[in-house]
Amino acid sequence: MESWIQAYNPLGSILVSALVAGIPLYILFYMLAVKRMAGHKAAIVATLVAVLLAIFAWGMPAGLALNATVYGAAFGLFPIVWIVITAIWIYNMTVESGEFEIIKNSLASITDDRRLQAILVAFAFGSFIEGTAGFGTPVAITAAMLVGLGFNPLYAAGICLIANTAPVAFGAIGIPIVVAAKVSDLEVMKISQICGRQLPFLSVIVPLWLAVTMSGFKRAMEVLPAVLVAGVCFAGSQFIFSNYHGPYLPDIMSAIITIVGLGAFLRVWKPKNVWHFPDEAPSAGGPVKCEYGMGEVLRAWTPYIILAVMVLLWGLESVKKFLDGILLIKISWPGLHNVVLKTAPIVAKDVPYGAVFNLNLLSAAGTAIFFSGLLSVLVIPKYGFGKAFSCFNRTIYQLRFPILTIAMILGLAYIMNFSGMSSTMGLAFTATGSLFPFFAPILGWLGVFLTGSDTSSNALFGSLQKTTAQQIGVDPALCVAANSSGGVTGKMISPQSISVATAASNMVGREGDIFRFTLPHSIAMVLVVSVLTMLQAYVLKWMLP
Repeated sequence: MESWIQAYNPLGSILVSALVAGIPLYILFYMLAVKRMAGHKAAIVATLVAVLLAIFAWGMPAGLALNATVYGAAFGLFPIVWIVITAIWIYNMTVESGEFEIIKNSLASITDDRRLQAILVAFAFGSFIEGTAGFGTPVAITAAMLVGLGFNPLYAAGICLIANTAPVAFGAIGIPIVVAAKVSDLEVMKISQICGRQLPFLSVIVPLWLAVTMSGFKRAMEVLPAVLVAGVCFAGSQFIFSNYHGPYLPDIMSAIITIVGLGAFLRVWKPKNVWHFPDEAPSAGGPVKCEYGMGEVLRAWTPYIILAVMVLLWGLESVKKFLDGILLIKISWPGLHNVVLKTAPIVAKDVPYGAVFNLNLLSAAGTAIFFSGLLSVLVIPKYGFGKAFSCFNRTIYQLRFPILTIAMILGLAYIMNFSGMSSTMGLAFTATGSLFPFFAPILGWLGVFLTGSDTSSNALFGSLQKTTAQQIGVDPALCVAANSSGGVTGKMISPQSISVATAASNMVGREGDIFRFTLPHSIAMVLVVSVLTMLQAYVLKWMLP
């Protein structure tokens, strides 16, 4: 097939070309943030517009443009959607069997103080769910749990959204980092390591941030010892696992270590004053008793313990190589592989754009989770494989719109990358020159605000971040990682996350209240990441791997 060379300035002015290249993103923003349209509908329209722009403004052959979009959607379905389906399937089985009620009660019985409950449930347990499922699941679960424990609904929703920052980059078994590496053609491990040298600075202060938001600085100091234990347990674990194992387990292991560490600490230390919301009825107080035996609690947590062990094993390079040796199908995508040529100034000389689809059915993280689900059936009482597979089918149906959204967003990302539109925007961003590392996290923040997903933000802007960094002479892996690290701070203000939080806390119709609640926190956090990225680019280079 005849090759096609990308054009980066089709409209004669790089600024005008970049503004036009951004049209699909403006549409996405308008439909999600202003019109409050369903994510899959907004993604379909934005993708369609991107395809039309690629053909008529960037001069890409129509067949090639459609093929690149389908290739992106296929990557969205496998391995990404495969992870989402299997992770939420395990959660659904624990809810359906009643085991999740035991998990909920075991957490609530550790402490009666609202500040510490928020740290345990919203921060630590929410991180665990983010690590295993991601994609809105943790906010839905933890907000419902906090309301169930007696929290003021506005605080339940707002606190869960703020808490759901530190773990997002490594959510859903590391998918945001995997996607960032895929679209930017950089090493997964290097991006994981850099995120692991940025996010712990945020993670260590999030528990204190939650306590101050709830009770004010003076009252937050009453629980400072517990806050420090939670922050240090989480940030330390996040650094170690992201730097020495990869992006798949930082959330799960950090959450487990934080829950165990804080739980053990609260057995020997209690705050002098137990804090409740001022508007709480006195009957809402009183310690929650654990209604289950140690064996029952352990059994309820077993599916997630199995999941952690399986994902840990699947993350090992030797296991991956072994499984890929049994079954790995590499498909050079027909009509697209090496047909598109990248050209100057993006690359020094014309380079073919590869399009190889890896069907690693055994070594995919989703397969590890699927096997975990099958093993979990053996320990869940009165729950057989028949019920499990019925639950699996219901989970696919439940996720039909998120599945379509993910496929479309990845299709959008790939058509923007293959047509050269992402590179056009990246070249325009080079106008910020040496200041670009400061703006790199803000771009990720904007992407998550628009799409509701760090994964989608990385898919949209990963290539652009790499291009811009190369143009200004900064480590491209730093800017790609900063897209993910900055993105996590946009999660709490994204329309999708807020709609999930309102649904879980019975506050539908009060989305504006929650947006106003979380916006100052979101802006403050992204500025922290921006300053850190700027320092790592020029002053603290020794911090990078």
